[in-house]
Amino acid sequence: MASALLRLLAAPTILLPAALLLSPLAGQWERRAPMGVSRSEVAAAALGGRLYVVGGFGSAGAVVEEYDPGADAWRRRADLPAPVHHPAAAALGGRLYVIGGYRDGWTPIADVFAYDPTADRWERRASLSTPRGALAAAVLQERIYVVGGIAPDGGSRTVEVYDPKQDRWERRAP
Repeated sequence: MASALLRLLAAPTILLPAALLLSPLAGQWERRAPMGVSRSEVAAAALGGRLYVVGGFGSAGAVVEEYDPGADAWRRRADLPAPVHHPAAAALGGRLYVIGGYRDGWTPIADVFAYDPTADRWERRASLSTPRGALAAAVLQERIYVVGGIAPDGGSRTVEVYDPKQDRWERRAP
């Protein structure tokens, strides 16, 4: 499964719960079990051999689903503490982090939550210094890097780095 890419299909006007698997070696897409909840503007990250899909537009904004590729099955997990769409997600140290996004329509937020899949529980972590939605996150050298997005005053070039051991964000040069 490491050589495959799972893609979740959704569009703002037509929500599909579909999931497709791409095998780069075969160059083919294959249908997988659909998500339980149709939604768009989600974040996704892989953790412990599972795929987690979080948030989304409308009433699905707090929904969290976990995909098991071996069983080709989805299951509902503990909801996010607050609904969000256009967040970023990253997995680090056995935890899934959901970062920023929009709430109450298109209000950028600075919230950060960490999910423990064993306990099926969320906890609040240190907030971003700049509220942002539609941002990107990546893990590098045991840190989470968050870049770009849309802040309250428009497009953002802000780069922040999160240290989970210190539960602290640090701004970096763009």
